[in-house]
Amino acid sequence: MQSLGTTISRELKGLTLVPCLTNMQDLIRHLPAVIYEYSIYPDGTRRFDFISEGCDSILGVSQQQVIDDPRILNDIVLKDDLADFKESSAACEKGGLEWNWQGRMVVRGKVRWIEIRANHESREDGLIIRRGIIQDVTLRKETFNESEVEYQSLVERLPIGVAVQNQGSLVYVNAQAQIILGAKEKQDLIGKDALNFIDPVTNQRITPRVEVAGASPELMVEQKCMRLDGKLIDVETMAFPCTYNGESCVQVIFRDVSERKRTETRVKRNEILLAQLFQNIPMAVVLLADSGKVEQVNKGFEEMFGYTLNEIRDRSINDFIVPDQLTHEGVDLKDLIAQHRVISIETVRRHRSGRIVNVILYGMPVMLENKTIGIYGVYVDITGRKKIEEELKIRNAELDNFVYKVSHDLRAPLSSILGLVNLARLPGNTDNPMDYIDIIGTKVEHLDHFIGDVLSHSKNLKMEVGVEKVDFDAIIEQTFNDLNYLEGAKGINRIVKIDGIDFYSDPWRVAEIVRNLISNAIKYRKLDEEKSEIGIKINVDHLRAEIVFADNGIGIDEHNLAKVFEMFYRATEQSDGSGIGLYIVKNAVDKLSGQISVASRLMQGTRFSIILPNRINSVISQMPNSIGVEER
Repeated sequence: MQSLGTTISRELKGLTLVPCLTNMQDLIRHLPAVIYEYSIYPDGTRRFDFISEGCDSILGVSQQQVIDDPRILNDIVLKDDLADFKESSAACEKGGLEWNWQGRMVVRGKVRWIEIRANHESREDGLIIRRGIIQDVTLRKETFNESEVEYQSLVERLPIGVAVQNQGSLVYVNAQAQIILGAKEKQDLIGKDALNFIDPVTNQRITPRVEVAGASPELMVEQKCMRLDGKLIDVETMAFPCTYNGESCVQVIFRDVSERKRTETRVKRNEILLAQLFQNIPMAVVLLADSGKVEQVNKGFEEMFGYTLNEIRDRSINDFIVPDQLTHEGVDLKDLIAQHRVISIETVRRHRSGRIVNVILYGMPVMLENKTIGIYGVYVDITGRKKIEEELKIRNAELDNFVYKVSHDLRAPLSSILGLVNLARLPGNTDNPMDYIDIIGTKVEHLDHFIGDVLSHSKNLKMEVGVEKVDFDAIIEQTFNDLNYLEGAKGINRIVKIDGIDFYSDPWRVAEIVRNLISNAIKYRKLDEEKSEIGIKINVDHLRAEIVFADNGIGIDEHNLAKVFEMFYRATEQSDGSGIGLYIVKNAVDKLSGQISVASRLMQGTRFSIILPNRINSVISQMPNSIGVEER
C-alpha cells in the first residue's frame, strides 16, 4: 500500500485547487525543506519541472540554476558520497522504487547532511517522474534529540495545524491541530486516521486512491473537515512526506478557513443584494468612476433616459442627458460630489428623444480610505408631479376666479330682489306689487339656473366616468323640452340626423354637453331672424362618435373665439348667462377623453365639432357572451 502522504498528494491533484494565496506561497517558501518534481524522459533527458525556492538556503544553489542544469546537484555532493548518491538513484530508477538517500553536500563551503526522499512514477510512454523533498538533516544527525525538541517546540507555536501520520494513524499533532479538530486533549487524536476527519463526500473520492497514490507535496487545497464534536468546517490542507522518529511518514499542514469562507459568502450575498437593488430600484441610477466617466447604469436609467450602458460606458454623462444650457451645472455637481459633498437638487435632464425630464437629482460620493473612488447619481422622475403642480396652479386660479364670480353672480340677483323689496316698502308707493313679483321671479329663476350650472360643474369634476349606452335621440328630445321655457326656444327650427351603431359612454356628461350647446344656440340666436336653426349631426362607428352642433346665430368674433371655453367668459351681452356653460362642455369632453373645436363668424353662426371615443368594445369584453351591434 502506498503511504498516506502519497495518497493525499495525489488526491489534491484530483480536487479543484483554490488559487494559491500569498500567505500560502510564503508558507511553502519558508518551509525547512525543498520540494521538487524531477522528470526522466525515454531519450535520457533529465530535468527539474519544479523546485521550491528553499533550494537557495538549503543547497546553496538558486532555483533557476537547478532548473537550467540539474547536474549541478552532482557538483555539490561531497566526493566521498557521490558514488553512493548516483548508485542509489540509479537503483531506485531501475527498480521503480522510492528513493531515500542521506549524504553530505558542500553548501557555501560547509559540509551539511542532506536527506532526499522521492516517490517513483513510471508512465506508459516511458516517462519517469520523481516527486520528493530535500531536507537539511545536519542537526538531526549531530544532535538528534535536541533538534527534535526544538522542532516540536517551533511547530507547537505555529498558528496552523500540523499533524504527522504513519501507516494510517496520527502519531503527532500540534496544539493548533488539537484546537482545529475540536479535541480536548492531543491524545484524543493520536492513533486516528486523518482520512476520518474528511467529510464523507470527500472521503468517498479519496479512499479508492489510497492504494495507488504516492506521497508528494502539493499546493494548498480546500476541503470540508468533520471535527470530533461533529462540527463541519472548511480547511486548507497540504501534505508531503517526512521522517518522524526515524520512520517515513506524511506531514499534513492545515488551517481553519471557515470564518473566511463565511465572510466570502456574506460578501457574495451582499454583492448580489446590492446588484439586485441597483438594477431593480424604481429610480434611475448611474455609477461614475472618480474621473466622471460612466461605469454602470440600471434599468431605471435606461427607461428614464433611453440610453443603454454599452452606448455611454466610459463616456461623460453630461454629453448625453444634461441640456446644453445646464452643462455648467453638470460640471459643478461633479466637482461638489468629488469634494465629498452629498447634493440634492431639483433640475431637468434630457431624454434621448430630446424630451425634457423633470427630476430630483441626488449625488453622493463613494468613499474608500477617505478618497473618492466613484460617484452615485440617483434620478427621481417628477415630471408627473410637476404637471400636477401646474394643473393645481391653474385650478387654484380657476378657484379664485370661481369664488369671485359665484359670489358676484349670486349677490347681483339677490341685491336686485332686496332693492325691489325695499322699494315696495316705501311710504306712498302706488306701484302694482305684481310687477315686483314678476321681476323677482325672473331674478330667482336666473339664480336657480346659475346654481344649477355650478352644481353641474362640481359634479363633472368629482363624478367617476360611467359607461352605458347613450340614447342621443332621447337626450336631444328631452333637452329641447327642458329648455322650452327660454325666450325664443319655441321658434327654433331643429335639424337632427343620427347615423351609425350604438354609442357607449357617460350618458350624464353627454347630456350636459348637449344641454349647454343647445342652450347657447337659443340664447345667442339672431333676434331679428325669423327662422333660427339648430343643426345636430351625429355619426357613430366602433371607434368614436363625431358630433357637430351648428346654428345660424350671432356668432363669435375671431378675437373672442379662443376664450370661449374659459370659465365665466361671455363674448356678448345679448344674454345674461353665467358664462360657465362652454367651460362645463370643455371639461366634460376632457373627462370623456374627447376633443372639441369651434368655428364661428359674426352674424353667420357657430359650429362646434366634437369627437368622443366609443367604449363599446370595453362593454362587449365584460359581457359573458358577445352581443350584436345594432345598426341605426
